[in-house]
Amino acid sequence: MPVLYGMNHTSAPLMVRERVAFPEQEILEAVARLRRTAGVEEALILSTCNRTELIVSMHPGEAPGTLARFLASERPITEEELERHCYLYRDEQAVRHVFRTAASLDSMVVGEAQILGQVKEAHALAGRAGALGAVLDALCRRAFMVAKKVRSETGISRNPVSIAYAAVGLARDIFGGLEDKMVLIVGAGKMARLAAQHLIGHGVRRVAVANRSFQHADELARGLGGRAVPFDRLFEEMERADIVIASTAAPHTVIQRDDAQRLSRARRGRPIFFIDIAVPRDVDPTVNEVDNVYLYDLDDLQKMVRSNLDGRRQELLSAEAIIERETSAFLAWTKSLQVAPTIIELRRRLHDMAGQELARFHGRLGPLTSSQEEALRQMAESLVNKMLHPPMLALKRAAAQSGGGQRVKLIREIFGIDPATPSSIPDAGEDSAVELRDTPEPEPKVHR
Repeated sequence: MPVLYGMNHTSAPLMVRERVAFPEQEILEAVARLRRTAGVEEALILSTCNRTELIVSMHPGEAPGTLARFLASERPITEEELERHCYLYRDEQAVRHVFRTAASLDSMVVGEAQILGQVKEAHALAGRAGALGAVLDALCRRAFMVAKKVRSETGISRNPVSIAYAAVGLARDIFGGLEDKMVLIVGAGKMARLAAQHLIGHGVRRVAVANRSFQHADELARGLGGRAVPFDRLFEEMERADIVIASTAAPHTVIQRDDAQRLSRARRGRPIFFIDIAVPRDVDPTVNEVDNVYLYDLDDLQKMVRSNLDGRRQELLSAEAIIERETSAFLAWTKSLQVAPTIIELRRRLHDMAGQELARFHGRLGPLTSSQEEALRQMAESLVNKMLHPPMLALKRAAAQSGGGQRVKLIREIFGIDPATPSSIPDAGEDSAVELRDTPEPEPKVHR
């Protein structure tokens, strides 16, 4: 069963979240190291601007210490700090949390679409790292289906307010109209692009884009009808800007307090607003202490977007009902994994025995017609299926009950199935709410 360990925007402030966030280019190797950690059977790392979560398949009792030590060894944070800010979900709680996350019910902005793409990317990276197995792969694929169902069957995603949209809304609230304002975007990634598109939609006519890769800055600027700025002219450009939206992938702050002080002097008292939507942060928090320089970060935006939920309460209830149904279905499937090998081996063993006995007595019966041969085969198969029925029912009940392992063990001992025989694992597809079917009995034919 899955175990999930991590933190998000509800459990940790931004100054903590940014220290545990994994840069995108480091996740592939990090998830491979997590999979190689003693006791971890499968692994996946989900790291976004608002959450860092380790999702593994391992013994639940070993998970807290193992995962905390791993995260503390990978990121600049102590185990004591992790204990204050991290949550640990096992089994049903973990499944529910993954489904809620993919469906954007656990997002800072409920209904935003970006998180599903991030979960898909985390799943793909774990697959490339060879860290996925049957349980986590099925969990993620089921989560994708659940997210699709929530979006199509409820109104939770109608008119979503993304972080980038909230950032532009904040700028509009500060200045009123944006038509005559100069906006500088620092960064050319997904969040920067979203922010730029929302700015254009709210009437901004003057946009400049600065990025370490001038080519990327130029591509984004051309698409917006703006202009690209060489990164070494960043602060010169800030002297003309009214709003700076920072969203780079830099592992450290790009704009320091000293930069803000020089900027304040050069602007001669004209205010400038920084909206930092990067994780880790692009702008040193102490910039906010400089005269006429105003800084807003993700934690400030979180307060703004809480109102986004007010008109979605009923849709949220409908979405949560879908999550509960799908969680129960997935848990039923995972429980079936425990008994599937026994059921498959029991069927195989009894049918093999029947075939062997038919072959052994075949010589005593003399020449048989093809219809008589078929009648004997069907009789043996029908007898085996009748014998299988009671233990199959017992195994199904064991799969649905806590402590059913002892019943499974007893049935294996009675039929001589020991040790466990490996077998294929049933698929946890879209409509898989696990049904372990009996072998159907053939209709008897009448032979004359």
